Amino acid sequence: MKQKNIVLVVGIVAIVGAAAWYLNAGKAEKPGGKGGGRGPGEQPPATVNVVAPLRQDVPVTLQANGTVTPINSVDLRPQTTSTIRKVHIKEGQFVKSGELMFSLDDRNEQANVSKAQAQIARDRATLADLERQYKRNQELVEQKFLAQSAIDTLRSQVEAQRALVASNQAALQGERVTASYGTIRAPMSGRVGAISVYPGSLVQPATSLTTITQLDPVNVAFTLPESALSDLLTAQRAGQVAVEAQPSGGKPVVGKLNFIDNTVDAAAGTIKVKAQFDNRDTSLWPGQYVSTRVTLRTLKDATVIPQAAIIINTRGTFVYVVGEGQTAKEAPVQRVHTFGDNAVVTGLTGSEKVITEGKQNLRPGGKVRLAGARPDAGNAVARKAVAP
Repeated sequence: MKQKNIVLVVGIVAIVGAAAWYLNAGKAEKPGGKGGGRGPGEQPPATVNVVAPLRQDVPVTLQANGTVTPINSVDLRPQTTSTIRKVHIKEGQFVKSGELMFSLDDRNEQANVSKAQAQIARDRATLADLERQYKRNQELVEQKFLAQSAIDTLRSQVEAQRALVASNQAALQGERVTASYGTIRAPMSGRVGAISVYPGSLVQPATSLTTITQLDPVNVAFTLPESALSDLLTAQRAGQVAVEAQPSGGKPVVGKLNFIDNTVDAAAGTIKVKAQFDNRDTSLWPGQYVSTRVTLRTLKDATVIPQAAIIINTRGTFVYVVGEGQTAKEAPVQRVHTFGDNAVVTGLTGSEKVITEGKQNLRPGGKVRLAGARPDAGNAVARKAVAP
């Protein structure tokens, strides 16, 4: 019985030793052997994607939604109570400054003008008679045929009549102004809106006849965050600030910044600004919503990389690049400006291979392998080299 137990123990030891030898031999014969394998405990190369930094001019812009607003818009109303005699324009028509638009019933005003003119004519005739009398009486006073008091009285009458003529002339001017309210002309060039009156309509000073809106040029009003105020003022002091506006489904147009509000909205934390655009082709319409983009400055020959490549941790801001021997290397960078999925950085020469994907498993000095390359590609080349 003891001999059987001894044989059993010896057999088990032989089996364990054979298994250990087999495992060690299998590791030695795994792919990558003969100088290309990994030592015990060594991590495999991390698979990564890389990009080369771009060198290009990058505009620094601010984007916001805006509304097209007219520079001038006038609501036409009569200044007197009257009736419409004739409408000289049509809805939607473009008019020039001074063009006749409405004629009111001004017969009473014209009659008052004629009455004032007749009054002036009568007063002038009276003044002329008094001046002739004054001239003749002056000769009589010189000849001692008339007392000085009489000529003084006559002179006072002449001066009073002259004042009366001047007063009536002012009254005539007032009647002419009142009569001019009977014709309503365009105060500026623009497009006519809807017309709410017709010939024969009774109108009062509170009645809106129509509106005139200036379409060329026009403004676009929008708001920007107060954090952009400093850059905005700096750009404005440096010269004209370009603003691009694009209506929905339309082509973008370029204008210039012409207004920055003098206060910041404390509740919203924004600043109101306006930009002016030439609008000869009427591509912008008052009240229309547009997307705006303000170009503050342009970064010349900037280094651009994807934002996904940038890592921020306790060690600072950096990216991983492929170094010598296909190893990961940290490259400190400073983010200057971001746009879309990209960022402008400093600290790179532009010749690096920046790792964008697979960096979560990287450590400085760790081995990397570019995505798409075969793991045993290096060994295959070596075997081909020694094949003869």
